[in-house]
Amino acid sequence: MDTLLLTFLIFVAALLYSTVGHGGASGYLAAMALFNIAPEVMKPTALVLNLFVAGVGTIRYARAGCFSWSIFWPFAAISIPCAFLGGVWTLPAHIYKLLLGLVLLFAAARLALKQIGRDPAAQKRIVLPLALTLGAVIGFLSGLTGVGGGIFLSPLLLLLGWADVRRTAGVSVTFILVNSAAGLLGHWQSVRALPPEIVGWAPAALAGGLVGAELGSRRLTPIVMRRLLAAVLVVAGLKMLLTK
Repeated sequence: MDTLLLTFLIFVAALLYSTVGHGGASGYLAAMALFNIAPEVMKPTALVLNLFVAGVGTIRYARAGCFSWSIFWPFAAISIPCAFLGGVWTLPAHIYKLLLGLVLLFAAARLALKQIGRDPAAQKRIVLPLALTLGAVIGFLSGLTGVGGGIFLSPLLLLLGWADVRRTAGVSVTFILVNSAAGLLGHWQSVRALPPEIVGWAPAALAGGLVGAELGSRRLTPIVMRRLLAAVLVVAGLKMLLTK
């Protein structure tokens, strides 16, 4: 029963996150935290599931004309090697739980708050040194924790006025794909820790990603359902912070 419920939560997380161009890693991590999955299992599992969902999203958003290479490459150029380095690092369990708990609470806040629903009045030119620096930080954190980085990149793009809503989604999902792959390669031996249940979780994530990416490319965003997911992230984040 626990396996079925966790599989369902992974499907829901993939569906909801992919509507806004995210891979869903923080959702998968939250779901696994609720079921007391070991930290050494959580990180590679979330990255593998991210590859499925972000891969689908990258194709869908690109076909919908939502991807911009000029916005993508300044963030990806340094983030990819930094994600690899983050993947190489294996934190002690208590530090990983603390860091992951904070990331999950941040993700919950991002989901609970109303998304920016309109494009910036005028798209601003990307400041290259700042974009490279931000990409490096997000990439390293991505590889270190097992998140794809979209929860950090997308609000930055919108708040700084560097991309409109649809291109933000298209760039973010591709950013998540490359950083998840780099993080996984950086800690390739962790793949041996993948649980046998991944055989069921991966198709669930893929199915959710297919549905969500289709909805997202048409700009449908289920606000109420995202806020319900935010509640799950809060519970999981607090669980990570309060358990030894």
